[in-house]
Amino acid sequence: MKLHLSAAMLSAMALTLGGCATAVPPVEVTRFHSAAPTGWAAGTHYVVDTVPLGDAAAPDGVGVGASGPSLEWDSYRAAVERQLQLQGFVPAENGARAPLKVRIGFDRADRNAGVGKRSPVSVGVGGSTGSYGSGVGLGIGINLGGGGSKWMLDLQLAVRIDDAATGQALWEGRALTAVSAKAPAAQPSLAAAKLADALFKGFPGESGRTITVK
Repeated sequence: MKLHLSAAMLSAMALTLGGCATAVPPVEVTRFHSAAPTGWAAGTHYVVDTVPLGDAAAPDGVGVGASGPSLEWDSYRAAVERQLQLQGFVPAENGARAPLKVRIGFDRADRNAGVGKRSPVSVGVGGSTGSYGSGVGLGIGINLGGGGSKWMLDLQLAVRIDDAATGQALWEGRALTAVSAKAPAAQPSLAAAKLADALFKGFPGESGRTITVK
């Protein structure tokens, strides 16, 4: 059964989270788009793919994410859907078809755990532009350290909007920040709200440019 998040539910969650969102350090954002999202009319319907972006079951394996939907993924989904609806997009009714398919992924990596690491995933529509960590896209230009704490978490949100009929990527973005593991901002719901807000700031954004959102 697909979960349908109403606008009222999303707004309530946003109000709950809004008070602490500013505690998150600066967010580094990169967006790419091959078609002009500004041409999408207000009221365009979308559906959210329940396979997280980056899951092995996803058709192209692009992105970062958890293995299957989880409560944490639901926090990111709620945050992303709120931003989509602020842009004028409308969620399709359960089971209904829509012209846009939205895929969401996230990554939470503990710098000191040894096993936590940033995934060398593609950054760019269709995975053809470059890769994170290679000098293109995220992680470049700002110090993402969050104060003096030695226990830090790298948090990343990835969103891709596809043409549902063809599977072609229309818009893709990544948002990255680092927070102290003991800070309130490390809570999944708060991190999701901040990253999603930064990712959709000035939507669709300048394609291929990395910006810092405070």
